[in-house]
Amino acid sequence: MPDFITNYLDKSVQVTPGQYGSPFWALVYILLVFGGVSLAVVCMNWLERKILAHMQIRLGPMRVGPHGLLQPIADAIKLILKEDIIPEGADRFVFWLAPMIILLAVFSIYTVVPFGPAHAITDMNIGILFMLGVSSLGVLGIVMAGWASNSHYPLIGALRSSAQMVSYEVAMGLAVVSAVLMTSLNAEGTGTLSMIGIVQAQYAQHVWFVFKFFPLGLIAFFIFAVAMVAETNRAPFDLPEAESELTAGFHTEYSGLRWSLFMLGEYGAMIAVSSIAVTLWLGGWMRPFPNLLRGGTWDLTFSLFPALTFFGLAGLTFYSTMGMPKHSYFRAQTIGLGALGAVFALIGLVLLVPPVRGRVQDIYWFILKIAVFMYLYIWYRGTFPRYRFDQLMKVGWKILLPMGIGVLMLTGMVALRTEIWDFVYQSIRRLVHV
Repeated sequence: MPDFITNYLDKSVQVTPGQYGSPFWALVYILLVFGGVSLAVVCMNWLERKILAHMQIRLGPMRVGPHGLLQPIADAIKLILKEDIIPEGADRFVFWLAPMIILLAVFSIYTVVPFGPAHAITDMNIGILFMLGVSSLGVLGIVMAGWASNSHYPLIGALRSSAQMVSYEVAMGLAVVSAVLMTSLNAEGTGTLSMIGIVQAQYAQHVWFVFKFFPLGLIAFFIFAVAMVAETNRAPFDLPEAESELTAGFHTEYSGLRWSLFMLGEYGAMIAVSSIAVTLWLGGWMRPFPNLLRGGTWDLTFSLFPALTFFGLAGLTFYSTMGMPKHSYFRAQTIGLGALGAVFALIGLVLLVPPVRGRVQDIYWFILKIAVFMYLYIWYRGTFPRYRFDQLMKVGWKILLPMGIGVLMLTGMVALRTEIWDFVYQSIRRLVHV
């Protein structure tokens, strides 16, 4: 095989393709991340419908494929084939460019998201700053979409959306800085802005930052969790898409494939901010209790979890297959559901192979933590009523912002409590001697 392929595989130190300087493997990682996130969006589309349906005591999609599993694919085909309409008087170039700006902003965040110590496109020493800067560019695409439509309602929706996102970015940034401060508690006394470095700092300090300086870490995590729901325009903060007021918000005039790009950007942003929350506060790719439960037995036990997860999915699928109606009309759906269970079982068997089992550990725990956040997104949508716009602004500016400032100050004071106490003590001694 060519050297540009084998050199990175033969490396003795675990580094990302970007750090190693391997354009080929960086491109491979980019394609894997893009394909994986796109597949996750398809799965989320189906899961959201089914989970909300069960919350509301109904079935959800059932017709297209077994249990409606092919419904997202049918929707994708429908959106691709629908007529692409551009309003009369719209700025055609900006109208076309707006969804692309949002997609680029969302997928650029994944450049620094670490799925493992070496499972990332690259690692930057300013990874947090890059993430915050790139994610804020999504506001530009939303404003462009509303303005280019040459319609009043999309423009109002774009202004409301931009006001909401800018408002909650402030509190989100303060919460992120609180987590960065916690990384400086080491022998050198220096922190890091690297996403991989933040996870390694949690391992070195033997605690996830959500539990650091309890309850300060938990409060910072709560601020970020609320702000990320508002940042992604999800319920109960989905005011930019308040159908009863603004038809459909900033993308009212979009149809077909262009509209689907906004949906892809929204779900991609949900996964991206969940990845950031997992990295900053929940130990990133680390398994539960990596410092406490150590040794060969524990490593083997936790390494079996990926395979057991897919065996469990296969069991649920086979159980559903046995419960399908015994009628000729359902024969194709029964066979399809059974085939899906067989695929899950096959993946589980592959994950038992020792080399594969060792390589997927980090990715498995990272994705499992993200999955919890994605379920919470759906849970919020099916539970909480939508805020009014004045209530939304009040939460952002009058509640989360003061909380963020307070947590940041207290985190700094607690982290430097020894130095502060020494300074106060020395100052008192000098005053006494004078």
